[in-house]
Amino acid sequence: MVLGLFGKKSDHPLAEIKSAQTLLDEIPKSDSLKALQEIGDWVEAIREQANDFRPDHQWAVLRLYDQAAQAHVRKLLHDYFAPRPLSQFQENRLWVSLEEYYSHSDLCHFDVLTRYRAGAKGATSIREDIPLLCARGIQAITGRLKLAAARYAMVDPALWRRLAEYYTLAEENDCLNTPLTLYVGTNTSVAQSFAVLVLWYGSSAGSLSPLQEHISERLFSTLGGGISVAGTYDGTGLFAFDLAQPTPPMRATAGATIHPALRFVAADRLRQQLADLLKTLDKGILPEELNFYGAKYEVELVRDIAQRLLQSLTLPPPTRRNPRRKIKVNLKVTNGFSKMLERSDVGLSFGAEESELWEIEDISATGFRSVIPAAHANGIRIGSLLGSQPAGVSHWGAGVVRRLSRDLEGNLHVGIELLSPRIVGVPLLDYANPDDASVQIGIYLNRPNDTSGEAWLLMKQDAFVLTRSLKMELAGKEYLLLPLALVEQGEDYDLARYRMMAQEAGSED
Repeated sequence: MVLGLFGKKSDHPLAEIKSAQTLLDEIPKSDSLKALQEIGDWVEAIREQANDFRPDHQWAVLRLYDQAAQAHVRKLLHDYFAPRPLSQFQENRLWVSLEEYYSHSDLCHFDVLTRYRAGAKGATSIREDIPLLCARGIQAITGRLKLAAARYAMVDPALWRRLAEYYTLAEENDCLNTPLTLYVGTNTSVAQSFAVLVLWYGSSAGSLSPLQEHISERLFSTLGGGISVAGTYDGTGLFAFDLAQPTPPMRATAGATIHPALRFVAADRLRQQLADLLKTLDKGILPEELNFYGAKYEVELVRDIAQRLLQSLTLPPPTRRNPRRKIKVNLKVTNGFSKMLERSDVGLSFGAEESELWEIEDISATGFRSVIPAAHANGIRIGSLLGSQPAGVSHWGAGVVRRLSRDLEGNLHVGIELLSPRIVGVPLLDYANPDDASVQIGIYLNRPNDTSGEAWLLMKQDAFVLTRSLKMELAGKEYLLLPLALVEQGEDYDLARYRMMAQEAGSED
């Protein structure tokens, strides 16, 4: 038995390392969902019963159980962030299991930190493990942030306060840069773990799909040695984090108020690492050192995300080119390619459902922002294709969801990039097979003041073929469309660029 703080014996099954190990050995290893739940329950128990244990014993059991959980965490992350969408049941099942474990781990690591700071009996023997305690606590917070980002959910403000506490404790003990093995096969430091979290969250949260968020975090984690943290601003810092008043990472700017509690994250070496990685990915090679927990992602997908991350790390940071104006306008909205076809002027209206009605909060030349109740947010994701029709306007436009976040009431804040203020449904034929009677319907994006000679088309998913030219009929004229590039692919659409050439009536040349 283990003596408690007041001299009493504890009969808790985790009161001795030997019995704690026996319990761990009895947890079934073949079912990661069940195993992670059981381990999480024990982690929660050792926090709730902490007064029965010295903090050094609490830490020893937590460290043992947290290490055992990692194989199951990786398995569930592998399954959750799969290339293909999961069923709603499976998505929810995996999300709940991971969120519950990360929450138990986060709170228990912080409880050990709190008892250490309070000078509880036995706490001094934890001192040499402070780097590992802080790095694992930061890792649990990273997991919680990733799962919140996967659902565009509000982040508990307490997470940022705990992040600040971990960093501060390591800084006070002069062990920020102490090399450590976070888990078997993963080497890092407290400073690196902190910097990866700040840079990843600051550059991608709310602007990437869940899968893209996961891949970006894994890329930053793998290349984390190229990220640095400083207590002063020298013009190279990308993001700032306030240890005194912790809030989500902010873009670092020279004009901001600088004070001693700010820490600045820079990525000078990371930019070169990403550039080198892109050269490898351009050759169709996915480096083995990229740790995606065993998942096999398409090289092109990883390349696109790496390219986007590199662009987000530019200095000076990108600025808004078009001013936003506060405006209140009602907007009819429809979600998805097929529903947009029904509202184009191609004449395909199969009893179209009533459109949603949104209210625009602010608008610029390239997009707008709207806040919609949670009940009307089904199916809205990063990359979703939206048709929109402002009040008093006869035609529909097209946009893509670029940013999402939720507020305290659960309302969804949606940032939309405007592709075109007007869409036109057009018939498309395979130019090389004029006898093929099959016609697909696309959406031509009428972009004002475009003199490029290009046509931008929305088509059903996987319809774009780089080697296939099309014939398009628009406003009574025929055009030859020579494929240039697939600009973007969503869940139900392709956005493609074509060279647009007017044809003589009846010409096939």
